[in-house]
Amino acid sequence: LRIPRHVQIPNVARRSAGIAMHVLIIVATGGTGRELVKEALERGHDVTALVRQPEKLRITHERLRVVRGDVLNYDSVVDAMRGQGAVFCALGHKQWFRPTRILSDGTRNILRAMQSAGVKRFVGETSLGVGDSFGRLGLYYTLFTIPFILPFYFWDKGRQEAVIRASDLDWIIVRPAALTNFRARGQYRHGPKIGNYLWTDCISRADVADFMLNQLTDDTYLRKTPGVSW
Repeated sequence: LRIPRHVQIPNVARRSAGIAMHVLIIVATGGTGRELVKEALERGHDVTALVRQPEKLRITHERLRVVRGDVLNYDSVVDAMRGQGAVFCALGHKQWFRPTRILSDGTRNILRAMQSAGVKRFVGETSLGVGDSFGRLGLYYTLFTIPFILPFYFWDKGRQEAVIRASDLDWIIVRPAALTNFRARGQYRHGPKIGNYLWTDCISRADVADFMLNQLTDDTYLRKTPGVSW
């Protein structure tokens, strides 16, 4: 699916999802992060996007503030955190073939900055296959992709979840199935038993963003780890 070079979000929100808030979206240039930005703006929120390379976001809006920063630099995170009502984290990277702690160390900085700024709500994206959802990405991922291609990535996702769980913030960890760039369907399954041990379920990044933003004011999954899938 081709991503347009530049996206102009209409200034008038197309739908309402409760009270508009100031929200910080971490790593807004990734697939899910970009969808979070677009969806949050459409819902009427004021968005701060923390990115390493602002030129890659390619979204403009009067309620969007783009901040250059790095989650491994605590000072840049805490600067972006001021005045926020909630944080959405779609942190990822492509350093798949070597040991890394980008996800866990970056998330630790985010949570520390939230504590400093008095921000309570954290909604973070990890993946099915992590923690007690092990095996729920299907045999292909469980027996091949994760152990042979993405072991370091998934080990760090596990550490990332442990960092979040140890926090006393109002956190929700969202574990999507295999991600696609298809259009949002607006209908998907979510809960603790999502996924399949045999085949790999999928979901679009747009639908993941929709579900994550629904957690802004919904306490159903507070301090829980719901999966989400078509």
